[in-house]
Amino acid sequence: YVPHIDFAHKSIIEIVTKLNMGWFFRSLHHWGAQLCIAFLFIHLFGTLLLKSYRKPREFVWVTGFVLLGISIFFGLSGYLLLWDERAFAATRVATGGAGAFPVIGWFIKAFLRGSMDVTGDTLLRFYAFHVAILPIITLGLVGLHLILVQYHGMSVPLSLEKEKLREAPFFPNVFYKDLMIWLVVTGVLVTLTVLMPPEIGVKADPLAPPPENIKPEWYFLFLLQTLKLFPGEILGLNGETIAILLVACAILFFFLIPFFDRKSARGEKSPLYTWIGVIYLLYFLTMTVVGFLS
Repeated sequence: YVPHIDFAHKSIIEIVTKLNMGWFFRSLHHWGAQLCIAFLFIHLFGTLLLKSYRKPREFVWVTGFVLLGISIFFGLSGYLLLWDERAFAATRVATGGAGAFPVIGWFIKAFLRGSMDVTGDTLLRFYAFHVAILPIITLGLVGLHLILVQYHGMSVPLSLEKEKLREAPFFPNVFYKDLMIWLVVTGVLVTLTVLMPPEIGVKADPLAPPPENIKPEWYFLFLLQTLKLFPGEILGLNGETIAILLVACAILFFFLIPFFDRKSARGEKSPLYTWIGVIYLLYFLTMTVVGFLS
């Protein structure tokens, strides 16, 4: 792969068409990333609804939440490396949306793009993020997350916390269950890889108008649909800025839930935060489906 605007798109085509099994490994990489992010979302909402974040596991939640954010940034940075018109337009929209954030938006936008617009500097910067910076950060955070899980032990639902849990040996009980799950997931991954390889669009032209009905990856659709709910101006203020600020506040609250939910920390039921979790989940799913179908 060559991270240059003149050669990036061509190098992807050559990897897929000329390199032995290149199409397979590119498709495997694509679908592996999609499933990884999907499983992280499932794990996040499962942790929320089961209150597995409760004391003393607050920082297990924190590290897991940050890992999800990094995984999404992995997806964003890797998406642009195709340098096709869809990836280019989606990256311009995503980084432009970050620029709408009050006060520091201009800095975030410039930091991500490396210039005023999506250019070759952006491509090179995203390549560095994708293959060097993010992997190092991820490795450290995964290690910390696993250490915290090992130190505090696996969480159990509140209803079972005071009961004596039945113990089972790792081999063969746990081993075979994990093996079956891995085999099923691997089967799904290979099936998607072979039957649904990702397309390569037309090479990006920064001067051309964006293609119609451009959509980001599925994990950004809820954000795109949220932005569409707001008019261009609200009481003299920029509607996009208000939307971005509200989304940021909602994500921050989601991130800090373990520190707000004191009932769960005391081993008591907290239906309020269960309903908050259900509302978050339903909103995410609804906006994602609407964005996919629109």
